[in-house]
Amino acid sequence: MPAQPTTLSPAPPSPAPLTAQSPGLPRQRIASIDALRGLTFFTMLFVNALSGAEGVPAGLQHLPASADGMSLADVVFPAFLYVVGMSIPFGLDRQAAGQGAWTALRRAALRAFGLIVLGLFMVNAEESDGASMAIPIHLWILVFYGAAFLVWGAWRFANPWHARLLRGAGVAIIVVLALLYRGQDGGWMNTSWWGILGCIGWAYLAASAVYLCCRGQGPRTLAALAAATAGCVLWFMASRACNGNGVIAMHATHASLVLCGMACVLLFFGAGTGGQGLRTVAAGAALAALLAACAWLLHRWYPISKIGATPPWALYCAALCTALYTLLYWLVELRGAVRWTALVEPAATNPLVTYLLPMILVSLMHLLGLRWWPALMQGAGAIAFSLLFAAATLVVVAFLNRYHVRLKL
Repeated sequence: MPAQPTTLSPAPPSPAPLTAQSPGLPRQRIASIDALRGLTFFTMLFVNALSGAEGVPAGLQHLPASADGMSLADVVFPAFLYVVGMSIPFGLDRQAAGQGAWTALRRAALRAFGLIVLGLFMVNAEESDGASMAIPIHLWILVFYGAAFLVWGAWRFANPWHARLLRGAGVAIIVVLALLYRGQDGGWMNTSWWGILGCIGWAYLAASAVYLCCRGQGPRTLAALAAATAGCVLWFMASRACNGNGVIAMHATHASLVLCGMACVLLFFGAGTGGQGLRTVAAGAALAALLAACAWLLHRWYPISKIGATPPWALYCAALCTALYTLLYWLVELRGAVRWTALVEPAATNPLVTYLLPMILVSLMHLLGLRWWPALMQGAGAIAFSLLFAAATLVVVAFLNRYHVRLKL
């Protein structure tokens, strides 16, 4: 995820809940947003570990492209996009106020570029068997992950040149890896669908540009974000009607999810709308209902499909995220139930490392010819193993956080 103050910076040990009178966008970490982000990543770890298992409920795994509906696994990626949107106003407001809107947009573009590069390499690794390459494909992707940590690692050195040398070495390794790559047809790297992180990068960049154009206008900013979300839906509809570029239509749908996350955080914390206690909770519930109603209406023409990146899928997921966040806001910020959030805090404060760790493990296992014990991929045993794997990953991330092992994008 893009590095914003609410995304990658270290969290305080026991974040204090906000009061109902907190004006505008707070500068401190917001425990309820961290809770939503952490729960999203825990769910991601669970459903990814469960992928390919047999004898488990279909609602826990991705539904096929032909299905009209969504499962728990189909909600995880849009939840990523939604929480990315929730982080954007905090980071961009701070940067634009201190250095200007153009500088903020330039930094957003650099973050998006980093995510796009990560996604590009990861999706090409999935689409090659390495038969035409000088090194095994799983070694290739492991070396790339190492280079990514050199380039985007949060290095702390007394001499800044040490960090620059590491980043320069990482960039050189990435260039060499790009030159070494060959797909199954012997061709070079291609954009394909950009990968999960690449899609997040494009959506983040588009939504950041929209926000910088309308920030600081109070309730009118919410209206502008609503109009931009409607524009994304119309772009998808026009593209489908004209048999246009499906990838661009997909990016429009993804951007709409980021915009919905931005609208939610401004509704709860923005000047003129947020900080009103139960009235804000009621507004959050109303937003969730409105998004669900729009999804229901669009479902008359389009299926609910994650693979198709359809607007009903996106808006239903945005409604679910808004409803869940409304509940978390009431529980954490108004009721002060904060302690339990420590369970998911490691993922909330270091999301990119949390996302990449299982990928690194899987590539390493493939390289070494290792496989999971078959009993761990069957029925109830697979569910129990996936929950344990998700919990163990959070423990590892918590350990890495202590030693500042994180990616800064």
